[in-house]
Amino acid sequence: MALPLMLVATALLLGPGSAGATEKAAAPAKPVRFGVLPLGGAVESRALWMPLLADMSQAIGVPVTAYSVASYEELDRAIKRDEVDMAFLSAKIALDAVMQRRMKVVAQIARRPGMPTHRAVLLTRRTGAPNTLEAVLAEPERWRLARGDSRSVTGFLIPQSQLFLPRKIQMETQFRGEIVGNHQATALAVANGDADVATNNTTDFERFREQFPVEAARLHVVWESEPPPGAQMVVRRDYPPAFQARLQAFLIGYGQGKGPRADAEREVLKTLRAAYGYAPADDSALLPEATLEYQLGKQNAMAAAWVNDAAREQRLRRIEQAYKEQVETLRAASGAAR
Repeated sequence: MALPLMLVATALLLGPGSAGATEKAAAPAKPVRFGVLPLGGAVESRALWMPLLADMSQAIGVPVTAYSVASYEELDRAIKRDEVDMAFLSAKIALDAVMQRRMKVVAQIARRPGMPTHRAVLLTRRTGAPNTLEAVLAEPERWRLARGDSRSVTGFLIPQSQLFLPRKIQMETQFRGEIVGNHQATALAVANGDADVATNNTTDFERFREQFPVEAARLHVVWESEPPPGAQMVVRRDYPPAFQARLQAFLIGYGQGKGPRADAEREVLKTLRAAYGYAPADDSALLPEATLEYQLGKQNAMAAAWVNDAAREQRLRRIEQAYKEQVETLRAASGAAR
């Protein structure tokens, strides 16, 4: 994956406490508004990010504020209204923001061999029906589903693509009822008897076990996905390149040093489920998400009812064209076009 190495190197050499006149001139006059994905409630999610945002503000010399929302949809709208300058986004929202030319990818969670792999999961109660995957799939019309927003990769896109559509089950229409919410809300819905089955993911379910041990003990995982496209850290595309590089340098250096300060930073990263910090990335990191949406679009088109074959073929051609444009844009932006 090609990276803007000269910019990153320049920012690292300057260091968080020694910005020169160029960096000061390039910095925005207004605070950086950081969009926070709703992991639990909006207040809880905001609290998780505040220590890192405070350290970022000190490092870059610009106030950083948290823009916290209650849903993926609200965050998506805020980005479209240019109310967010930087954010850690699901791959779906990140891809939309990049294709709209509003944002660019600068970092993603660093991973190391042997780390548990982030995956989408399906949850049911341990006792009572349905408590097996087979029971869920055999009669979906009997069960109430708690799922993520349609912009959620693990809460909607991956279960739809990998589990339900291959079995000709439409999540939005074939269950008896549905609750749409964040991962904490979907798990609580099943644990408390308000739903029968929930989409979730391994990372958020681990956090749920820590926060709600009694409720978590009522649940178990009946299905795990293949690894999904990862969430991405994005910044405004119209920020000066030197300032983009400074933000990227802060992220990839956070928690990587030695001493008490670095130890404290690593504790912050643990609470954010990013134990090894952040690695540099660019827009090409979203190619797996583009492929996922392409595959899901084709699955939906093939499963839908059409007035004739020509209408279906026209829809498939539009999907092919959109995917081609996404791939070209993501590769070109990273300098990896071929």
